Amino acid sequence: MQIPGSTVLLTGATGGLGHAIARALGARGAELILTGRRAEVLEPLAAELGARALAIDLSDHAALERLIGEAGEVDILLANAALPASGPLDSFSVAEIDRALEVNLRAPIVLAHALAPAMVRRGRGHLLFMSSLSGKAATPGTALYNASKYGLRGFASALRADLRDSGVGVSAVFPGFIRDAGMFADMGIKLPPGVGTRSPQDVARAVVRAIERNRAEIDVAPLPLRASTMFAGLAPELAANVARRLGSDEIARKMHAAQRERR
Repeated sequence: MQIPGSTVLLTGATGGLGHAIARALGARGAELILTGRRAEVLEPLAAELGARALAIDLSDHAALERLIGEAGEVDILLANAALPASGPLDSFSVAEIDRALEVNLRAPIVLAHALAPAMVRRGRGHLLFMSSLSGKAATPGTALYNASKYGLRGFASALRADLRDSGVGVSAVFPGFIRDAGMFADMGIKLPPGVGTRSPQDVARAVVRAIERNRAEIDVAPLPLRASTMFAGLAPELAANVARRLGSDEIARKMHAAQRERR
């Protein structure tokens, strides 16, 4: 998929990762439609990049339908928006569970459902879903977040198979711990020794590569973290025991405390 001249709908544009992705796509000549809840953050970014700004709460069904109608013809969907959704399950209200699943999982699926048919008719387009290494390996205190990111990975993989001969690509990107911007950076939590980070620009470069090369999946993390994620997929219980010895329970507790008000 060629990015220059393509209309790109980017959700979650008000976050730090969204800013980096928007700037990377804008630099490659994309016509951007940026969405997010905070108009005061969204509009300056849109003005900087010559983009359209649509302030939308993706958990609101009517607002999501309005976004689909106002966006018009879209060549590339980049479903980046997500809520942290960290903490023990019993710390969530049912309304908070619904909201996390609405934003993290339902909204990307509904957007793909609305936009993919026109892409297929044109024989060109791309659907990219921002998952997480939490969509490949479970961690304590993030059951709801894991559920949404595992679900997004499965959806993207199956949809890619369904659209394989249509001219429409499907990708998923899996960031690990990202410094300087995003959920992890906002928390200021110290990682165990040997667990490295990547930058928002690394994520943006992965997004561009996934779209232009129609890559199914790209991990954005140092090799040791990617290896440990693969190990967790093969031996989840053993990996969980190792992670606990490295302090995963304490990290989960700090994440819950730092992100409680962002539900």
